[in-house]
Amino acid sequence: MCTATITLSSKGQVLIPKEIRDELHWHPGTQITLVSSASGVTLRAVPKKTGRRFSDLIGLLKHERPPLPTAELCKPVDYGADWESWEGQSR
Repeated sequence: MCTATITLSSKGQVLIPKEIRDELHWHPGTQITLVSSASGVTLRAVPKKTGRRFSDLIGLLKHERPPLPTAELCKPVDYGADWESWEGQSR
């Protein structure tokens, strides 16, 4: 985590040092939200939109077998069997 002291210009601008921009992956064109509070100011990058809607993802993951009944989905899981097979593997 980088720390820097910067100076406010006469036009109210600040320069975010390159080390911090690189660490945060902030490139030219990155939109930043400025939030003021009693303790100071917080800068946050606006999340990039992917251009996809949730409805675009329907059917993305294919499942070829018949659906499992609810009773099968709700039954307890035996983690012991998985753990024993994992322990038996050579490391």
